[in-house]
Amino acid sequence: MKLWGGRFSGGQNELADLYNQSLAFDQRLAEVDVLGSIAWARALQRAGVLTLAEAGEIEQGLQALLSEIQAGTFQINPKAEDIHSAVEQDLTTRIGPVAGKLHTGRSRNDQVATDTRLWLMHAIDATADLLKQLQAVLVARAEQDMDIILPGYTHFQRAQPILLSHLWLSHFWPLADDFQRLLQLRQRTALLPLGAGALAGAPFAVDRNFLAEQLGFVGILPNSLDAVSNRDFVAEYLFGAALIATHLSRLSEMLILYSTAEFGFVELADAYSTGSSLMPQKKNADPLELTRGKAGTLIGRLTGFLATLKGLPSAYDKDLQEDKQPLFEAADTLSLMLPVMAGLLSTLQVRPARMQAALDPAMLATDLADYLVERGVPFRQAHSIVGQAVRRALEIGVRLDALPLTEFQAIHPIFQADVSTVFDFAASVARRAVPGGTAPTAVRAQLAQAKAILAAQPASTSPLRRTLGVSRPVEGCD
Repeated sequence: MKLWGGRFSGGQNELADLYNQSLAFDQRLAEVDVLGSIAWARALQRAGVLTLAEAGEIEQGLQALLSEIQAGTFQINPKAEDIHSAVEQDLTTRIGPVAGKLHTGRSRNDQVATDTRLWLMHAIDATADLLKQLQAVLVARAEQDMDIILPGYTHFQRAQPILLSHLWLSHFWPLADDFQRLLQLRQRTALLPLGAGALAGAPFAVDRNFLAEQLGFVGILPNSLDAVSNRDFVAEYLFGAALIATHLSRLSEMLILYSTAEFGFVELADAYSTGSSLMPQKKNADPLELTRGKAGTLIGRLTGFLATLKGLPSAYDKDLQEDKQPLFEAADTLSLMLPVMAGLLSTLQVRPARMQAALDPAMLATDLADYLVERGVPFRQAHSIVGQAVRRALEIGVRLDALPLTEFQAIHPIFQADVSTVFDFAASVARRAVPGGTAPTAVRAQLAQAKAILAAQPASTSPLRRTLGVSRPVEGCD
C-alpha cells in the first residue's frame, strides 16, 4: 500500500511506478530519516498528539531500526516507493498500528527536505575534514621545498623566477576559501524545514525550535512554502564541489605537464601512477587526469541541477527528487578526489636540478629594466631598451646574460660593467619581498600565515548521531 493510496481505486502502471520510485538512491537517507522521525515523535508527544506511552513505543521501534541501519543489517523492502515508505513500513511491522500515528502533521515534503539537509550537514563535515588534510599537505610541501627556484609562467611562457614554495602556497589559498565556503554553507543548511507540512505548516502545536535543537539545526526556516521547495543548499554544495574540483584540476594540469619528460620537474610515486596496456615504458598520471575530467563532470551536475530548479513555481514539485543523485555523486567524488590528491602531492619527488636547468636569463629582463629605473630611466623607456637588448641577443645567438657590454652600451650608454650583477636568479627572487611576493622572507611570512589559517579552521562536528542529539530517550520513558 502506498502512503497515498487511499484515494486511488486501481494500482499504478508498473513502469510509472518504477519511474516514480527513488529508493534506489534515497536509501542513503535511512539513518537521518529515522533520526528525524525520533525527533518528530518527541515533538508530537510534547504537543499532546501522542501519549507518553505511544511516543515511547514509537521511539523504541525507531531506535531498534536505527541500530540495524548503523550495523548494516537493515533489510529494506525493495518494493517500497522511497526510504520514507520503507522506514514507516518497517516500523509498522515492528510495533503495529501505533506506528501510523508517527506521520501525523508531517508530509514527505518537509520530511525529505529535513533528511537531505541533515545528510548534507554530515557530508559537509566530511568534505571539510578532507579538504583540511589536503591543505596541510600543501603547507608541508611549501615548508619542505623552501629553497628551490623554478621558472614561473604566464601565458604558459617563461616569465620570472619564483620559489617552488610560493607555487605550492598559490594552491593553498583557493582551498582555504573553499573551506570557508563550506563552513558558511553548513550554517545555511542547518535551518529546519520540519513542521512546514506539505506547504502550509503543521496543524498541531509542534515546537519547531525544540525540533531544531534535537536535530542539531541552528534555527528554523521562517516560511513553510520556502521550507519544502528550497534546494539552494544542494546547489551551493554542487557549486562548492565544482569549484574545489576546478582548483584541483588547475593543480593537476600543472603537475601533468611538470611530470612529462619535456619538463621533468617532478615525478609521481608509483602508487599514484598507472601504466599502459601496450607500451611497457609508460608511466601515466591518471589520478591527475581523472581529477581534471571529474571537474568537468561536477560542473555539469551543477549546471543540470540549476536548470531543474529554474522552472519550479511554488512549494514542492516532483522535479526536486532529482536533487539527491547529483548531491550524492558530488560528495562521493570529493571523498576520493581529495585524499588521492593529498597522497599524490605528499609522495611526489621534486627534481630541483631540472628546475634550475630550465631557468633562462631572459626571465631576468624585468630585473634589467629595474636596473635602468634605479639609474633614473623612466620605466616605459627602460622596458623598450631592454626589449632591444633581448632582440639583439637573439640576433647574435647568445643568452641575454652573455650579451657583451659593448652591445648593451650601443643600445644605451647608461649600462655599465655592473650590469652582470643583474643575472642572479636568487637575487631576483629575494628582491620581491613585498607581502605576498616570492622572496624567501615573504614566503616564510606567507607560510606562517597559512599555518595559522590551518590551525584556526575548526574540526568537524562529532559523529552524526551524537551531533543530531537524538540518543536521549523521551522524558519519562525507560
